Amino acid sequence: MGMTISQKILAAHAGKEFVAPGELVNCRLDVVLGNDITAPVAIAEFEKLGLNKVFDRERVVLVPDHFTPNKDIKSAEQAKVLRDFARRMDISNYFEIGQMGIEHCLLPEQGLVLPGDLIIGADSHTCTYGALGAFATGVGSTDMAAGMATGEVWFKIPESIKFIFFGQLPPWVSGKDLILKAIGDIGVDGARYMSMEFTGETIENLSMDNRFTMCNMAIEAGGKNGIIAADDITREYVRHRARRDYTIYQSDPDADYYKIREYDVSQMEPLVAFPHLPENVRPVSEAAGVTVDQVVIGSCTNGRMEDLEIAASLLKGRKVHPEIRVIIIPGTQNIYLEALRRGFIETFIEAGAIVSTPTCGPCLGGHMGILARGEKALATTNRNFVGRMGHPESEVYLSSPAVAAASAIKGRITSPEEIIPGDMP
Repeated sequence: MGMTISQKILAAHAGKEFVAPGELVNCRLDVVLGNDITAPVAIAEFEKLGLNKVFDRERVVLVPDHFTPNKDIKSAEQAKVLRDFARRMDISNYFEIGQMGIEHCLLPEQGLVLPGDLIIGADSHTCTYGALGAFATGVGSTDMAAGMATGEVWFKIPESIKFIFFGQLPPWVSGKDLILKAIGDIGVDGARYMSMEFTGETIENLSMDNRFTMCNMAIEAGGKNGIIAADDITREYVRHRARRDYTIYQSDPDADYYKIREYDVSQMEPLVAFPHLPENVRPVSEAAGVTVDQVVIGSCTNGRMEDLEIAASLLKGRKVHPEIRVIIIPGTQNIYLEALRRGFIETFIEAGAIVSTPTCGPCLGGHMGILARGEKALATTNRNFVGRMGHPESEVYLSSPAVAAASAIKGRITSPEEIIPGDMP
């Protein structure tokens, strides 16, 4: 019996030849990640151990991104805990304001996560890095503390679901739509503690930015991790970023899967997740006429260069609807700079949007775009639970940047086809 890519990575990091689903193993870690919400708790637990150094100062990464720039005194204190700890432990990869970005955009950009890695982060969307062919998963703050102290953590080997996507993507359909399709199919608990392996000809032709988007939302189906086998596109992405050696793993042809789902994407249209679950997915044509008060383009799901490029292509020479607030948040400082060089920032501002420094901001109801009672937002973020972006009686709809930008112009949820008929420019 062969192994899946996830089994192989865990086996290698456990020093074993073979691991089977359900087996408990202790694994060596390549990266341990924390942010300004989760790391302070982990640091408190770490300090209870009386240690004066982390297992490897190069492999612990701290990114204050959720409530930064600090929105109040409490968030400033949280960020200070990270800053002080990073200085005491001489942590190399601490990213302060001016250098930081949204953590799950930043780490791949900086070459800190690589194919074949085993990564834990005290943030559920750590699964993003599976797009590189790594096993990456979110953990609690106490597990993060143990990881910082020992460089190891235990896992139960997950079963795997294989998602095969085939066919050519229609105009305006992206990785966000593919993952919404999968979540809508199996539900928010359909992959609970399972590895979600994305494959097929559609995935093989998908850009890295779109792959990151797909793996980012594996947790929205309950997945332990999302993963895409590394290929030439991956190698090209990490070629100038990798600071150390890496190993590429592939699933064996005879690997066993809990189930296999297949999707022909050739007839898909852009999708929208209605409140209040990411599984409540409908074609954009069924969302026509839903008016919104706010549009958010950004987050660790869709704050990358391609996302901003698509939004700019729709907003160029057009105006945001006068009754809509549009907030655009580049994922990192480098993405912000490149968007500036390409003229996207000017396009956004001239259209009537605002552009923020990199931050998670409104995604988790933190700041920079909180919703009032009864307001509706369309966002390129990953969750639309009750109260996720503000008041419990507000609503969040999820979509791709293309649908978000088109809807910002019209003042209601609509297809990009209504703005620019045909394929993406």
